[in-house]
Amino acid sequence: MNKTVTEAKEFALQAKELGKLAKANKIDMGICVPAIDLEPVKKILKKSLIVGAENVHYLEKGAYTGEISIPMLKDINIDWAIIGHSERRTYDNETSEKCNLKILALLKNNMVPVYCCGESLETYEANKTKEFVKEQIITGFKDVSSEDASKVVIAYEPIWAIGTGKNASKEIAEDICKYIRSIIKSLYGSKVASKIRILYGGSVKPNNIKEYLLQKDVDGALVGGASLVVESYKELLTNLL
Repeated sequence: MNKTVTEAKEFALQAKELGKLAKANKIDMGICVPAIDLEPVKKILKKSLIVGAENVHYLEKGAYTGEISIPMLKDINIDWAIIGHSERRTYDNETSEKCNLKILALLKNNMVPVYCCGESLETYEANKTKEFVKEQIITGFKDVSSEDASKVVIAYEPIWAIGTGKNASKEIAEDICKYIRSIIKSLYGSKVASKIRILYGGSVKPNNIKEYLLQKDVDGALVGGASLVVESYKELLTNLL
């Protein structure tokens, strides 16, 4: 819940040229913004950077005041959406079952779900991370076909490392991302597991993004606070090159 339309447009104008640099280095880069910012930001960025929604409903329309639907997103050329972000799970009762309905609806509409999973500090300290994350992945991917599975982007974000300045080590990130890939392999086979993209999110900053992305099973980063200021957002890319 950051940036007015005016602020978001200013950010997009300053970040627009990054798209060329990212593409030249075969990097997919984008921003997910509040619903009110989507259309003006998309108009500025066009195909320069990916523009995604922070949430979406699984039904096309109905009496769901305050929600945003897939047809609404498609009408303004948005085809990425974050699903199950830890803040929505915590504050808005976003369950893995509800995420599953959203993932299925997005895939049906040829859109890209960015499915978030991750554990609380309590779960982490109880050494139940893998058990917890496995349930999120299996539930989230229920009824997703082998053909569609690799179209989903998974983002592992340990809740205890979000906005706390307490980031998981690169070894922890690699261990859990590797484990997630093994779950996908058990569900869909090695071809899908090797193709699917798994991101790490949790206090990722310009000065540590490269060490995370050098890990074998970490394919990218889902960045929060460090992406809000355009200078820092640019450094996330330039520090990878």
